[in-house]
Amino acid sequence: MKLLRYGKLGKEKPGVLDSEGRIRDLSAHVSDINGETISPKSLAKLRKIKIETLPIVRGSPRIGACVHGSQKFVAIGLNYSDHAAESGMTVPPEPIIFTKHMNCISGPNDDVTLPPKSKKGDWEVELGVIIGTKAKNIKRADAMKHVAGYCTINDLSEREFQIERSGQWTKGKSYDTFGPIGPWLVTADEVKDPQKLHLWLELNGKRVQDGNTATMVYGVEYLVAYLSEFFTLMPGDIITTGTPPGVGMGMKPQRFLKPGDKMRVGIEGLGEQNQVVVRDK
Repeated sequence: MKLLRYGKLGKEKPGVLDSEGRIRDLSAHVSDINGETISPKSLAKLRKIKIETLPIVRGSPRIGACVHGSQKFVAIGLNYSDHAAESGMTVPPEPIIFTKHMNCISGPNDDVTLPPKSKKGDWEVELGVIIGTKAKNIKRADAMKHVAGYCTINDLSEREFQIERSGQWTKGKSYDTFGPIGPWLVTADEVKDPQKLHLWLELNGKRVQDGNTATMVYGVEYLVAYLSEFFTLMPGDIITTGTPPGVGMGMKPQRFLKPGDKMRVGIEGLGEQNQVVVRDK
């Protein structure tokens, strides 16, 4: 299934995409797409619904973040060796973990807002992993049982805040709109292998990132088990797994986001995002 949330900000309703790409309303069956909705038991019930009998959502509503009420938004840094190289850094012996605060989450097609003092806004297409069941000190062999599904994420950054402001990466990663998620939460049964997905990002019509999750240093299975050693992963939690090369910081000369820029972000089978960059007041 391709689960989604549609409607005005703060008033989103649950939906599902049908075989013809139309949004169907799920409100009669669940209140939202959240940790409870994406539990194995709940997903099993949803799979029994005949999607073609659900009400069609007319028009072109705003699409919200594909999951609501998450407790954690966990990110992995330098998880593609070629991205580490373009950043002038070495591949870490263990995954680099940082967090994106929940206020950064936005819809896949919402405007991306640069901070007033931003000088080095940057982009990163990433595979998102959505947790479906509680995971604490789990074995790697059991990790995938805890994954509800996957989504497209643009892990936006302000590189000056992240690297040059004497602090952890979180302060360059958490500005409002710096975490567009979706358009859909694609349930794990529809993704044959999360380590064989093409992902890309286009800036003003030019493809700047073009990679494959096959080149991730630490795969989804490893990451879910690894993270569960340090904190309990809860249903609805989001893991964004790192980016392939082609970010603005790695270009020569460097290229950073400016108002009016347009991004198109996509992952094979997981849907596309389209964002316009604006500057906050």
